Amino acid sequence: MVALTKSKQPRKQRKALFNAPLHLRNKVMSAMLSKELKEKLGKNSLPIRKGDVVKIMRGDFKGHQGEVVKVDYKRYRIYVEGAVNYRQDGKESLYPIHPSNVMIVKLYEGDEKRFKQIKKE
Repeated sequence: MVALTKSKQPRKQRKALFNAPLHLRNKVMSAMLSKELKEKLGKNSLPIRKGDVVKIMRGDFKGHQGEVVKVDYKRYRIYVEGAVNYRQDGKESLYPIHPSNVMIVKLYEGDEKRFKQIKKE
């Protein structure tokens, strides 16, 4: 995880997380990569982006694989296609998942800037 503060106190850690600016929230919203991507890119994790294909590793939807539909930086959650709640009136709503509980299986290829940055690092 990204060090948002030097403090070891849990309350200051939480405060730093809740008050973090957007550019640091992006780094916190990282997920581990699959074995193939790790070998290919030489990295263990990357920030999640809309369009990435992820596999859910924890929770009710464990084992489900789908595309990231939305990334919510305010609540530190992602929404995956197919991981839905059924509401009382019968409608479907996307289920929020923390990015630490997923593994990136396939990266979104429409963003060349992202791949340049990965190669540079």
